[in-house]
Amino acid sequence: MTTATATAAALRALHHGHRLPLVLPGPWDAASAQVFADAGFAALATPSAGIAASLGYEDGQTPADEMFAAVARIVRAVDIPVSADVEAGYGLSAKELVGRLTDAGAVGCNLEDTDHATGSLRDPREQADWLAEVRAEAGDALVINARIDTYLCGARGTEETVRRGRMYAAAGADCVYPILAPPPLLAELAASIGTPVNAVVTPDGPSPRELGALGASRITFGPGLQQRATAAVAGMAQQLRAELGAGS
Repeated sequence: MTTATATAAALRALHHGHRLPLVLPGPWDAASAQVFADAGFAALATPSAGIAASLGYEDGQTPADEMFAAVARIVRAVDIPVSADVEAGYGLSAKELVGRLTDAGAVGCNLEDTDHATGSLRDPREQADWLAEVRAEAGDALVINARIDTYLCGARGTEETVRRGRMYAAAGADCVYPILAPPPLLAELAASIGTPVNAVVTPDGPSPRELGALGASRITFGPGLQQRATAAVAGMAQQLRAELGAGS
């Protein structure tokens, strides 16, 4: 077993452990990754939007080279598994994508089913085929978290989300991520799809512990932690400015 495969296996096992939910803080750079690792978290999951903000880009506008370089810096900074949000794959082939993730040291990834060229959802069969190609290239050395964007597009209920989730699971996804799914639907989604479900913490939503009780096996934060850190820095800047006085 290769080191990457063993590390991916450890991350995969955390999705099925006894200490659920698995809480994965979202580092946006090497320093924040070290903070979360030092705090005792078992693994990390980078947020594309948080990294984009740290690099001066709007969400979804980060060049692939810069995203993979940022992920590599985060991986080098810690000795725990790191999963990388690589959006919709940046137009790379499955072989290229897996190669870039491997080079960066990531043992997991998010892949979303939004077509950024059109702004609409991809055909689920095409997305499932793509996920199957990624799984075939990666073997067991990558934990695939298949993001389902139905609720971003205004879905109600669970039917379409479950349909996509089952197809993605059959294609080799280890976990599905129906982003912004109404929390009361998490248990139904998990039971109907048959894989661990990722839920995201939102500012006014349930806590990680509450999301776990509602049926989520994996908890991530999107750019939320980076935004909170930026707000803290803004507060420090305002305090410093006030201490210096208006005329300084």
